[in-house]
Amino acid sequence: MTTSAPVPGVTLFGHWICPYSVRVSFALAERGIIHDVVDVPPTAVRPPGYLVPAEFVEHSSKGEIPMVRIGSDYRADSLPILEWLEDRVAGRALLPSGPAPRAEVLELARWIDATLFPPMIGIYYGTRADRIAASSTALAAGLVALGSRLGASAWLVGTGPTLAEAAVVPLYVRIGGLQRLGFDVAVDRRVVAHAERVADLPGGRAVTWSSTQTDEFVSRVERYREQRGATGGSTAGG
Repeated sequence: MTTSAPVPGVTLFGHWICPYSVRVSFALAERGIIHDVVDVPPTAVRPPGYLVPAEFVEHSSKGEIPMVRIGSDYRADSLPILEWLEDRVAGRALLPSGPAPRAEVLELARWIDATLFPPMIGIYYGTRADRIAASSTALAAGLVALGSRLGASAWLVGTGPTLAEAAVVPLYVRIGGLQRLGFDVAVDRRVVAHAERVADLPGGRAVTWSSTQTDEFVSRVERYREQRGATGGSTAGG
């Protein structure tokens, strides 16, 4: 990881399986920000007897990852964290300097949250085949809309990676797992190419899942579905 300008210590409280933590990990690596990591598993994957760090309990208002500390200041929630890091820590910028392109990037990140993440989550928390299929259709349609932005450029906004790439990267890293869990709709080819470019970035290399991580994700979902009694011919969920 490359060194940025001196700043107060940066610490990420998060976990690789959490999509929102992945966004922050991507941005930190892509911007070359040296940081510490405190592993805080999401509630659903915490091992028995796991003790949540007192610092996290004190400063995370919702008790959810990710949370970032810069010096003695704290921020939670992935999209506000990404914007905060841009304003607080020098490094390769992922937000354009002009107000209009900056607003465009942040609006697209919010669109990704609202349009792509609900069906993504609907697939791996689905316990009925019809709902998994509906989520798959919705996700595929959203990816076509995302792909339409990639006709004239290799990147979602402007001529290089931005926080829009950070916003969507959690979906990209788990596409293989989603396809094993019922996402059987072809992904827009422009999005496939974009995902490959993102994976080749420093940030992408920092967060891309190994086959072991994908296997763990899939097995956790399958156990969830078994516990919930998956119906309608779907494989076991979440």
